[in-house]
Amino acid sequence: MSYLGKTAINRGMSTTERVDISLEFTPNPNTLKYVVNRTLLEKGAANFPNLEAAERSPLAKRLFGILGVAGVMVGKNFVTVTKGDSGDWEGLNRGVNDILKDHLLNNMPVVDESAVSSGPTGQGSGAVEDKIRAILDAEIRPAVAMDGGDITFERYENGTVYLLLQGSCSGCPSSTATLKMGIETRLKEAIPEVQEVVSV
Repeated sequence: MSYLGKTAINRGMSTTERVDISLEFTPNPNTLKYVVNRTLLEKGAANFPNLEAAERSPLAKRLFGILGVAGVMVGKNFVTVTKGDSGDWEGLNRGVNDILKDHLLNNMPVVDESAVSSGPTGQGSGAVEDKIRAILDAEIRPAVAMDGGDITFERYENGTVYLLLQGSCSGCPSSTATLKMGIETRLKEAIPEVQEVVSV
C-alpha cells in the first residue's frame, strides 16, 4: 500500500521542524479548517464522511477517535473537520491540533492513494461533460477549497449536472445558494446545454 503525503512531508524537512497550524472558520458552522505548513496532498482532495471511509487514511482514522468528529476532508495543505452532535468545540479543537502536530512531526502517512479525488471525474465522456470538468477544475474547486470544501462531478443527464459536495460544503447552510447562484449560473453561462445543477 502506498501513501500520499509521506514523501511530500519528508521532502527537505527534518522530523523536528515545527508544524504550524492556523484555524480558519468556514461558511459551515459545523466545520473548521486547519491549514498546515506542509503539503498533505500533491493535488485534489480526499473526503472521509465516516469512520469506515477513514480506513483509507491513517490521519483521518486518528481524527475520528476524537469525541465529536463526524467528518474529515484532507486537501493540499489543510484538513477540514466537521463536528457532529457529541462532544464540544474546545475538546475537539484541542484534539485535532494535538493529532495534526504529532502526525506530521513524526512523518506518518496521511492518505492512501485510492482515497484521493484529483479532479471532477464523474460519469460520461462527451463534449458537455469535458466542459463541465474543465470549469469545475479551473474555477470552482479552487474557490471552494479556500473555504475548506470540495466539489466533484458525478454525472450529466438531460441538461442536469449532478455534483457531490464535500468537506465544509456538505451540509453548509449557504451551499444551496452557492450551488444555484454561483455554480449553476457559471455553468449555464459557459455551456448552453446545462439547465440545472443539483447536489447528490
